Amino acid sequence: MHLLKGCLILLLVFPWLKAEQRHRSIRHWCKQLLGIFKMRLSVIGAERLMDTHYLMAANHISWIDIHVINAFKPHYFVAKSEVASWPLFGWMAKQLGTLFIERGKPNSIRNMVQEIASQLNQKAICIFPEGTSTDGKQVAPFKSNLFEAAIVANAPVYCLAIQYYDLRTGIKTTAPAFIGEMGLLDSIWNLICSPPICAQISISEKLPALNERKALAELSQSLITAQLRDTR
Repeated sequence: MHLLKGCLILLLVFPWLKAEQRHRSIRHWCKQLLGIFKMRLSVIGAERLMDTHYLMAANHISWIDIHVINAFKPHYFVAKSEVASWPLFGWMAKQLGTLFIERGKPNSIRNMVQEIASQLNQKAICIFPEGTSTDGKQVAPFKSNLFEAAIVANAPVYCLAIQYYDLRTGIKTTAPAFIGEMGLLDSIWNLICSPPICAQISISEKLPALNERKALAELSQSLITAQLRDTR
């Protein structure tokens, strides 16, 4: 019912809303989604986010990461092309301006770099440089390709660390992890059946302006790794 409500909003309401009104609607819908899954949002370092248009690099655990981030502040996302075919979620992602990349295809990556660079002067765009989701216990090596867009556009870069905790025990939980051969419905069922969860996001200071994409990727990875280790 909540997904259908989201589809109706996108079809009937969004075309008439201004940008800030759309952002409020997205935040509200995502907060309601977290509530359905008994998730509480906790944000560390929101005051560090000094820009409105930037590249955000985040670690990736689950499909619900996007909704957790949007419950804090709506972003445009870069997602793998397979997401576009997901029932309802894929259609909604398209309507919300998600950019889809075909993994393993150099031309797709080069085109995506140019597309992101052209939009960074107007939008806050979030990427998941690990290129896949993990169980959240560690950060996989960051791929550097998409960081090139920030260099081309001379745009600010921030990092966001996301992690999930069992609200009862304060211990990290892998319940939201969307990994391996798990299907979307299996992941949704895991979340429904899990104890209440705290979805915690930690935002870094703005990264120094670097002209080397690998240096940006390595710095982002180290900052997120440190945030995961130091929080809680």
